[in-house]
Amino acid sequence: MLLRTILAATTAATVLLVPAAAQAAAPEPAAPPTTATVATAAERAAAAAADPVIVVGGLSGISIAYEPIAARLRADGYRVSIFQLPNLGLGDIRESARALSSYVDRVRAATGAARVDLVGHSEGGLVSRWYVKYLGGAATVDQYVSLGSPQYGTYVANLVAVLGLGSCAGVIACQQMTIGSSFLADLNAGDDTPGPVRWATVRTWQDELVRPVDNAVLADGATNILVQAWCPLRVVGHLGLVLDGTTYTAVRQVLAGAPVQPNCFAV
Repeated sequence: MLLRTILAATTAATVLLVPAAAQAAAPEPAAPPTTATVATAAERAAAAAADPVIVVGGLSGISIAYEPIAARLRADGYRVSIFQLPNLGLGDIRESARALSSYVDRVRAATGAARVDLVGHSEGGLVSRWYVKYLGGAATVDQYVSLGSPQYGTYVANLVAVLGLGSCAGVIACQQMTIGSSFLADLNAGDDTPGPVRWATVRTWQDELVRPVDNAVLADGATNILVQAWCPLRVVGHLGLVLDGTTYTAVRQVLAGAPVQPNCFAV
């Protein structure tokens, strides 16, 4: 009975840890985002000439979870694709980063672009950082934006590790996202923001899966955006970072190289 309880709790927590991996080639959206977030004609023209954007998904969940932010970006003129983590992100984050490296090469070949921009949600932000830091991504990535990524780990993963009898129920990525893991020690050794890449992070006080919330921040010159620092009444959860209009306005401003002034009333 005790083992059954532990396994049930572990399974539930693992599914929740970093929800919603995305598909590698998502269909076109059925409807555009609301006018509260649509760019001007000049912004759309600039977006069309900008780097292709790759939305890097997180651990577990349904593929459609990343289509909302991809659809907003497409409607604003960006060339966008969604990268699904191999094996739903359950395996070694370093292996996922190698798969991302190959995917970036394919996007660059298909578009003729020298560089791409990466928008990584949750585990996707760690995958993207490993790619930039250790797999040559500094030469191919222009801008990096993470949404609720446990850059320095999360106590939620530590809790799942305990419930999973010390192994996160065998989920390697969960083990790697625990605070104090050897993976994070390697990832965070030295400069948080290497190379010419422009680095930004977005986090929310209501993130139920990245605790403490400030573990989603990068040092060494990154632009770190707390949603509630601009919009104190805005309630945004972990998955909400890819659904929320206010968060999207911050992402769009970062990608455009504009001053960050999120629209608190965006839908």
